[in-house]
Amino acid sequence: MSPIRILGIDPGSRVTGFGVIDSDGVRSTLVESGCIRLDDGDFSTRLGQIYAGLHGVLERLGPAEVAVEQVFVAHNAQSALKLGHARGAAICAAVMAGLPVYEYTPREVKQAVVGTGGADKTQVQHMVRRLLAIDAALAADAADALAVALSHAHGRTARALLARQPARAGR
Repeated sequence: MSPIRILGIDPGSRVTGFGVIDSDGVRSTLVESGCIRLDDGDFSTRLGQIYAGLHGVLERLGPAEVAVEQVFVAHNAQSALKLGHARGAAICAAVMAGLPVYEYTPREVKQAVVGTGGADKTQVQHMVRRLLAIDAALAADAADALAVALSHAHGRTARALLARQPARAGR
């Protein structure tokens, strides 16, 4: 499988993490990661900042595919709605750039990166650093975004292998 550039996004209403990797499905390398830190302004302005920040990342780094973490069920309905809006701004940036968008639950991301869907943030950060051979500490939101990108890279490989298998007749 030839390498592909993937942008992973961990959307947030205060901080949106992003991580870009190049991956052939087996080996992945870090291109860039970081956080889009949003002002304390009104919420619609912050959504514009997410869109503009990711638009800049898309233009500068040229990923071929985008993976976004899905909204988890929050204890506070207002927080869940804001997170959903932040995801929408992130997805719009990718779609307007003409890129395919793939979505993964937090459990799917943890399963793909750590091997268990119940992994905690520390375990995810540790595995992201190991898989991408990163020595320096990572911001939590950037590590989560890289985990989403890695999850997509691993899933692409599995889907490609399954697509190559001949269809099996029912038993």
